[in-house]
Amino acid sequence: MAGQDISSLSVEQKIGQLFFVGVPGADFDRATVGLLGEIQPGGICLFARNIKGLRQTRDLLDSIFGVLPIPPLLSLDQEGGRVDRLRRVLSPMPAASRLRDADDARRLGELIGETISLLGFNMDFAPVVDVIEGTRREFSNGLESRGFGRTKFDVVEMANAFILGLERYNILGCLKHFPGLAAAQVDSHEELPVVPIDTDELYSVDLYPYKQLLTQNSKLSVMVAHAAYPRTRLQEMDDSGNLLPSSLNGRIVKALLRDELQFTGVAITDDMEMGAIVRKYGIGDASKLAVQAGVDMIAICASEDSIRAAYRALVDAVDSGELTIERIDASIRRIKALKDPFTDRPEYDEARLGELAEEIATLCEELS
Repeated sequence: MAGQDISSLSVEQKIGQLFFVGVPGADFDRATVGLLGEIQPGGICLFARNIKGLRQTRDLLDSIFGVLPIPPLLSLDQEGGRVDRLRRVLSPMPAASRLRDADDARRLGELIGETISLLGFNMDFAPVVDVIEGTRREFSNGLESRGFGRTKFDVVEMANAFILGLERYNILGCLKHFPGLAAAQVDSHEELPVVPIDTDELYSVDLYPYKQLLTQNSKLSVMVAHAAYPRTRLQEMDDSGNLLPSSLNGRIVKALLRDELQFTGVAITDDMEMGAIVRKYGIGDASKLAVQAGVDMIAICASEDSIRAAYRALVDAVDSGELTIERIDASIRRIKALKDPFTDRPEYDEARLGELAEEIATLCEELS
């Protein structure tokens, strides 16, 4: 959308920009071309199934970038540790929990930033800024190794350093999982976490990194979690009387993130195919609820059928007046502002990637 007037886009093109999707496999095959041509998504996220080699990954991203008429955001979840999409093609990267200080965090951010930039990405779904302190470290929510330090102050200092490392190589960061998942006792991939904290704890602990980092970094996006916070004043119920997940909750996205924290950037859902969402709401209705709540981009990471169903649900909702074009345009403007400075693509350099693999291995040795 660089330099493009959004009024020139059709409704279908605008809706496509609201989607951050996965693609089927490692090849730029007929299924991938067909999906991209139909949806024209605003973002693509690669996973281990897509990443089989260094050159192959760059070729896949170049092909995707070349076929889409509006330059896409190209991302992956590259945190290090247990969330390391590149471990099969490069040296494994250390988890955030192993980093000793902000210098380590910046170094890891730089290593990830340069590596994924050379591979053709312009965004990383990182850092995790959940505050994993005290008894929260004992919960089985899948986050125990993914957070920085042991206090909210550590999180801010180290996550900020990590972000600066990414930005040195023109990689966009994404804070997750808003408004905070560290006090959850289950993994949202399986079921809806009910986070048993009150409003005071949410504001004083979990929101602290967002309050600090969003004022220090203007080019960040935010990933909204799938969770419920029944002891806070922000919790809403759905039409069936069930706890409404935060990603679909206007009090969380619009009232808190937009109005109270004054966030003007791009809000992205966590994967909408997680059990916490799709089993209860269905992909189409969930996607409409997320947009109505104030989310800009819908992440659907695996099923082509789910991507198409959600896309069609949003197109139909605009056609019927259930969603207004003004609401869609508000998201399009935010997406455009995020994308415009980040469309340049560096030359591929396999020799430098080999050097980076050695530097990553050295960092891991120092942290062991």
